[in-house]
Amino acid sequence: MLLETQIQSMIYSFVYGLFFSFLLNLNYRILFSSKKIIQILGNLFFIIDNVLLYFILLRYINEGMLHTYFLILLILGFYVGNFTTKKIRYKKWFSWLRKNQK
Repeated sequence: MLLETQIQSMIYSFVYGLFFSFLLNLNYRILFSSKKIIQILGNLFFIIDNVLLYFILLRYINEGMLHTYFLILLILGFYVGNFTTKKIRYKKWFSWLRKNQK
């Protein structure tokens, strides 16, 4: 595999981790506002769709080859996305709390 293709795949894996983190937070909100069967089916389809989307797009970039460092960057992107959204959420919550204490 060419170096350029590897770098594109690594960037894609990191960005997809960020995207997956955003979608998981969105799914989490929807998950607890519905019935049990919708929760189970929604979770199942959510995971299957995201895995398929990752591999389909990876197939277009590098013929679907998966290396461990792609998975590491995917996980790293997920944690960066989670850390960022938590930080933003806590900032909003603390600013709301300060306004209500006055």
